[in-house]
Amino acid sequence: MNFEKLTSYLDGLKEQYGIPQTEIIITKDYEEVYHHLTGYSDFEETIPASEKDGYYFYSASKVMTMISVMREIEQGRIHLYDPVCKYLPEYEVMTVIDREFDMTVFPPQQPTLDEPRHYAARQIRIIDLMAMMSGLTYDLSMPPVKETIEATDHKGSTREIVAAIAKMPLAAEPGTRWIYSLGHDVLGAVVEVTSGERFGDYLRKYVFDLCGADDIGFTMPEGIRLTAQYAFNPEKQKILPMNDQNVFILSENYESGGAGLMGTASAYSKVIEAIANGGVTKDGKRILSEESVRMFMHGVTTGAVLEEFKAGGKRASYSYGLGVRVKHNMSEGRTPIGEFGWDGADGAYALIDPINHISIFHAQHVFGFLPAYTEIHPMLRDLAYEGLGI
Repeated sequence: MNFEKLTSYLDGLKEQYGIPQTEIIITKDYEEVYHHLTGYSDFEETIPASEKDGYYFYSASKVMTMISVMREIEQGRIHLYDPVCKYLPEYEVMTVIDREFDMTVFPPQQPTLDEPRHYAARQIRIIDLMAMMSGLTYDLSMPPVKETIEATDHKGSTREIVAAIAKMPLAAEPGTRWIYSLGHDVLGAVVEVTSGERFGDYLRKYVFDLCGADDIGFTMPEGIRLTAQYAFNPEKQKILPMNDQNVFILSENYESGGAGLMGTASAYSKVIEAIANGGVTKDGKRILSEESVRMFMHGVTTGAVLEEFKAGGKRASYSYGLGVRVKHNMSEGRTPIGEFGWDGADGAYALIDPINHISIFHAQHVFGFLPAYTEIHPMLRDLAYEGLGI
């Protein structure tokens, strides 16, 4: 193994892009073969990056939520093709806007309560939520949600806010389009119903603790310092300091399955390491069955829906599967067909390769920086595999 090229690339991210701090961990066959940090964890650049730095994982949280949903499927408490209303009755009767939802403009015009709409032709299924084909959107300012937050004095629970989401019309008929959405948040509420436990407690008991991942959760673990958060400013075309908020944490008691987790890169890495090795931790504790892990290795999106997914970012060789991107051809990159994972709004990147028993987790704290997904992540992936000799 030789990671000199990867190290050189990572060390050059500050000069090339202005990325102030990064951390990456690569494991193979339960061995941590590479762990590298760059930069500083404070705005003043006086505190060198360390393994005790904490990050908002944002949408990389979705991988953890999918692990929990797949575990509930294993237990027979959730079924992939069940209607969501079986678990959340408020989703039984949904409406859909009459107009075509245009995703080519940013930000898109979100559905409203006062525009023409019709009853959905079919119900949202669990697989629709997982595959971003539910018709839901990522509108954080929808009136029913804002009203619930205010009515609960910003202490609304996951179930309360997810119920409020159901009051909004859908952007498309369920199962017909790929629209990035709050579906994983809804799935967190489903897990609460089927398990009888708060979502964060469920993840702690059945995933994190089994993996020895102490420093991860819906609040920053004790003793972990949130590393400085930056954002890309499109007007100034610069990466500038940002506040320390996570806009996806909608209330004090809301545990966002789509974007709410935080913690250390090492803790996150321990979980995906187990999944990359057939769902079993290094000390033999089973998180998921091998069959469940293999289910992540197949896509759901096809045809026009697949093209909608590929339109966002460098995804020529990927489709979207059960809540994760999944490699489905060898048109780019060194990773095998079936490699899967996701990323986050601050530039986090998770890769799980059950074929070669490899996991990669990269963390940085720059919000809304598009080149992280189109340039940096693909390069990290390819240089990592080159360094591994694969």
